[in-house]
Amino acid sequence: MIETTSPQFWRATLALCIASFMVFANLHGMQPLLPLVATSLELSELAVSRTYTIATLVLGFSLLFYGPLSDVVGRRGIIVFTLIGVMLVSVLLFFARDYSSLFWLRAVQGFFLAGVPAVAIAYMGDEFTPKAMMTAVGLYIAGNSLGGVSGRILGGIVGDWLGWPAVFLMLTGLSCCCIALVAWLLPPSQHFKPKAFSLLGMLKDLALHVSNPKLLMAYIIGGLNFFIFLNQYTYITFVLAEPPYALPASILGLLFLTYLTGTAGSMVSGRIAQRFSSPLCMSVGILILMLGTALTLHDSLWAIVLGFFINSFGFFFTHSVASSWVSRHAHTARASASALYLVFYYVGASAGGYYLYPFWQAQGWSGVVLGSMIVFTLTLICSLILLYWQRKETFSH
Repeated sequence: MIETTSPQFWRATLALCIASFMVFANLHGMQPLLPLVATSLELSELAVSRTYTIATLVLGFSLLFYGPLSDVVGRRGIIVFTLIGVMLVSVLLFFARDYSSLFWLRAVQGFFLAGVPAVAIAYMGDEFTPKAMMTAVGLYIAGNSLGGVSGRILGGIVGDWLGWPAVFLMLTGLSCCCIALVAWLLPPSQHFKPKAFSLLGMLKDLALHVSNPKLLMAYIIGGLNFFIFLNQYTYITFVLAEPPYALPASILGLLFLTYLTGTAGSMVSGRIAQRFSSPLCMSVGILILMLGTALTLHDSLWAIVLGFFINSFGFFFTHSVASSWVSRHAHTARASASALYLVFYYVGASAGGYYLYPFWQAQGWSGVVLGSMIVFTLTLICSLILLYWQRKETFSH
């Protein structure tokens, strides 16, 4: 098994981080463009957000396909194949000029985007020692946030300069470089043990994971936190694109630099979770999310940006700890358990815009904050329940 001191650890971890970077750059690259696309195609805020969130919705459900498939055919081939699929759809998106084409191509891209998130952590679980895995998961999720922020910043700059369709051409070039590096760096699996595919077995595995209360609570925490977090960024772009801020897409893209604190939160999460209990870490992360969200109620642009810096740290810290918790508490079909966590996570992200839209229509950004706090209170309760169960088990032993 790969230890943190091994050169293989750094090759594998770097390859998975690059794959993650590419996936999330392609997934989120169009988010700062939403006001531009809405104006260009004459769409409402909710309609244009669908062209963005449809990819996360399809991604979420596709995880149910790739997770069990990887238990049969292995992890590495799926990673490389789906990255190539993402790149090819980006080429087609460059030629999309209407709502229908944009929507359906993003849906197809969502299917390919699911490959890496579905199997990356399972690859780590197969090949890494538990200690190495905790470190690798934090670094991998840091790759998620770096990909998301880079895609959004580059998307905003290129969109302002050359128009929103050119963003997909830029993402195609970036993807080519990433695929070459992943294919070169990622070691073949040494400890993967294939399972015969069984639809009944897959359904039993999923039912087993959902019936495990420790896993279910983590699923709810990850899903509902992302339900709010991702869609806060969508609605704040519409706030900041209008007076008195009137920010162009290139500057709106810079708002996603706030993800850098999320990168830091992901990277330190493994070490902190080794010293303190994971449910306690999740609770603290959610409280940080609530603090950042409250700060965005101030009208000052600097206060809003600071609030998102705080939000990002709290969100990615909690997400890293929760996803690692799932992998460690799934005793069988680890890939399916991790995939199911991400199903909750991405389906939550795609649904959050619909939940927040009535709050947005009623009270604008202050309504979005109110809707956010309701959901964060629920996830905080879930983390405290996990903490109670863990301490109860400790005392009983």
